[in-house]
Amino acid sequence: MTLAPLPPVAVLGGGNLGRALAEGWLNTGTLDADHIHITRRQVAKLADLVDRGMQVGADNVAAVQACEILVLAVQPQQVEELMAEIVSALEPGRHRVISVASGVPLAVLQEHVGEEVPVVRAMPNTAVSIGESMTCLAAGPGAEGFMEEAHMLFEAVGRTLHIAEEMMIPATALCACGVAFFLRTIRAASQGGIEIGFHPEEALLLAAQTARGAAGLLADENSHPESEIDRVTTPRGCTIAGLNEMEHNGLSSAFIKGILLSAEKAGTLYD
Repeated sequence: MTLAPLPPVAVLGGGNLGRALAEGWLNTGTLDADHIHITRRQVAKLADLVDRGMQVGADNVAAVQACEILVLAVQPQQVEELMAEIVSALEPGRHRVISVASGVPLAVLQEHVGEEVPVVRAMPNTAVSIGESMTCLAAGPGAEGFMEEAHMLFEAVGRTLHIAEEMMIPATALCACGVAFFLRTIRAASQGGIEIGFHPEEALLLAAQTARGAAGLLADENSHPESEIDRVTTPRGCTIAGLNEMEHNGLSSAFIKGILLSAEKAGTLYD
């Protein structure tokens, strides 16, 4: 994917998601290694990123001063402390902020950084590291111009959807938590594969690639799940027998309930 040159980006918070973002932008060629600054209190845990040429440290203010786009990737409860630390280094007209912290409203972010610094909320997932994230974006007042840059950054590591801010909590449950949900179903499928005779590594390969193919049918062909299911099921066949057994045991219901509960929990992360 060919993009216009992007300025240096500071990822403030090198935990699982912050690392994944940095790795994704580097792996996809979106940013050069020396244009990625990533911070963490325990800098030693980022040593491998130093080996890849990224700028790593514990000094958030120094990272802010070196970059134009700032990605807040700390835990929700740490966001206000981080913004208080960096606010004196923010320069209106130069800096732009993207927050990937779950549940922190745009109004809170804007209050801390000032009205002249554009703010966008983003909810990606850890698949950014391989360029396969689903990221939802919401812009703060006056940030419409910055949304194009934010879109470029996240479209480079997957697909994006612009949504109203009130949908960011649901996006957290469906997209961010959803990675774990789908991984658990793949794990369950692989366990079933072992029980019917495959070795564990074979079963996992078969389950993961089958899941990739199923998702691709929807994402690439723009088809509906039931249409694709109908193509696989035949009267009195083995597929419909398996599907019905799963539904009798609450597969769809359990999945839906899990997403609903995750959305409810996500709404309390910043409280």
